[in-house]
Amino acid sequence: MFDKGDCLVEVLPYIKRFYSKTVVIKYGGSAMIDPSLKDSFSKDVALLKYVGINPIIVHGGGPEIGEVLKKLNMESKFYEGLRITDEGTMEVVVMVLAGKVNKEIVLQINKNGGKAVGISGVDAQIIKAKKKLLKDVDLGLVGDVDHVNPTILTHLSQSGYIPVVSPIGVDDDGKRYNINADSVASAIAISLRAEKLIYLTDTDGVLDKDGKLISSIEINQITHLINDGTITGGMIPKLLSAKEAIEKGVGKVHIINGTRLHSLLEEIFTQEGVGSQIYAQNRES
Repeated sequence: MFDKGDCLVEVLPYIKRFYSKTVVIKYGGSAMIDPSLKDSFSKDVALLKYVGINPIIVHGGGPEIGEVLKKLNMESKFYEGLRITDEGTMEVVVMVLAGKVNKEIVLQINKNGGKAVGISGVDAQIIKAKKKLLKDVDLGLVGDVDHVNPTILTHLSQSGYIPVVSPIGVDDDGKRYNINADSVASAIAISLRAEKLIYLTDTDGVLDKDGKLISSIEINQITHLINDGTITGGMIPKLLSAKEAIEKGVGKVHIINGTRLHSLLEEIFTQEGVGSQIYAQNRES
């Protein structure tokens, strides 16, 4: 018979272990669209804060940007999955990411008992950006993270707030750049030496060649898994980013299915978890 009391007691060691620690969460995919998933995610984040963990949210918003561009009769152009961003498109990116999407996430978390504050990487120059340079094409105002100044994020977290960050950066000349949200989440996690970096996706995690979940991956296995074709497509940059984050001080990286209700809590507060964890051998515990 299922005992709710036993379940609650089992959570206690994880609350103690992660108390006052920082968890950076990349929020995207279906979890940002489906109403029940949005509600579940917001409750999970509020709960994390109430038990003494410091969540920092970095969100995407590509589909929403595309939708607004379509309404404005502006063409969406991509190169290898990256949105080519001219001046007009950048105005829409800022409006959608720093405005509509960011404030909807903040509203949802606050409605469920959290104290979220929405900011972009431009605020207090949190994300210093540089133009992404490719040989074959000019992507326009698409950037890479050059440097993260985490001071305001730390201040907000220590003051009881949940920062919600849109992935827009700024260079020394005040020019804004559209930056991949995965990259921003990783850079922020590194700058804060976060206990965990969690990517919410629409898949269960990293899958083997038979489509079965690989629950744990040591960072020294990643190159082999890429070379033998186990890891392909969009999962390659996620795993390489995870490897870099761990090598630069992040405790663990998790890739989980955001379409599963309360997957965030299950991954953090259970031994088995629900997704794939990436770790360094000397920090497996």
